[in-house]
Amino acid sequence: MALSPNYSWAEPDNSSLVKNGAADIRALGDAIDTSVWNVGYGQAGKNKFINGDFGVNQRNFSSTTTDGDYTFDRWKCALASGTVTWSAQTFTPGAAPVAGYEGKNFLRSVVSGQTTQGQFAFIAQRIEDVRTFAGQTVTVSFWAKAASGTPNIGITRQQNFGSGGSPSATVETSAGLVSAITTSWARYSVSFAVPSISGKTIGTTANTSYLSIWLVTSAGTDYTSLMGAVGLQNNTIDIWGVQIEAGSVATAFQTATGTIQGELAACQRYYWRPSGQSLYASYGFGNAASTTVAYILVNVPVTLRSTATVSVDYSTLALADSVNTPTAVSALVIQHKQDAAILVEATVASGLTQYRPYRLSNNNSTSGYVGFSAEL
Repeated sequence: MALSPNYSWAEPDNSSLVKNGAADIRALGDAIDTSVWNVGYGQAGKNKFINGDFGVNQRNFSSTTTDGDYTFDRWKCALASGTVTWSAQTFTPGAAPVAGYEGKNFLRSVVSGQTTQGQFAFIAQRIEDVRTFAGQTVTVSFWAKAASGTPNIGITRQQNFGSGGSPSATVETSAGLVSAITTSWARYSVSFAVPSISGKTIGTTANTSYLSIWLVTSAGTDYTSLMGAVGLQNNTIDIWGVQIEAGSVATAFQTATGTIQGELAACQRYYWRPSGQSLYASYGFGNAASTTVAYILVNVPVTLRSTATVSVDYSTLALADSVNTPTAVSALVIQHKQDAAILVEATVASGLTQYRPYRLSNNNSTSGYVGFSAEL
């Protein structure tokens, strides 16, 4: 029985078991291939990258050329000079690189105009808690293809010990290099040791330390020790199915949680943008404190990583009272944060009625949104 990377299996009834000396033979039409199980299927939580298949895209990312922007959920891009475009791509049905796992999205890196030794481009994910994999051998694997030639992808490991008190300095270095990416989808892997944290001091601010892994698609010689001998690469490289796991073998890919709902919730710990594509989608309710300010309570679906660092981003919002024409929001800031809800202060030019209830909504536009970030 062929098993896909995400599957469920129920224990058969004991009546199906037949004793045969020292071994139990499962007298079923389809027997479980234990060799497949032993190389990684069914190991919940083995992949510490959240959204490794790029299936969650709360920010509606399509493309960016800006250093520090988030692409698909949890994946942040970085670049120095030249023109680097990170874009969301969609597989043609049936064209995903893994039989039995029909991926939807992949990430494309297009680098052009990089000519000097101080330029680079990479994507990275910060894995919460610097204790993760500390002192262990790990394997990073992914599928990739290039538009032309045989470019490289470098892997960088970074241990950040958080904030608060006197945490140890960040430890970062190249962890390996994947050479000769081909023009067809193929899986690549690099195994390396994550340094021990023995003798290190972790910051006193909770949930702020992390292990970061970078996938480098271009890097000048200034960064050889940090990003590997990748070289300046003006090329197009596609990436999908990114996994990091303990051990020196790349096992079968699966997402961090194994379910669509679980992966979304895992992403929402770090960023949450309620979906609301209708013209007047509502995000929260409250009341006016004056003619220009209202306080709106927005409930969050999961506990955020840290309420201390939550920030808000938004676009095309209004305050509506179901009587008058909605009033455009000119500023939105966080007033109070807690695990289950965030109180925001919404400012308008004028026109509110003090103490009247209002709702925060899109302002007659499907491009309106509000998002809350607790990213590392």
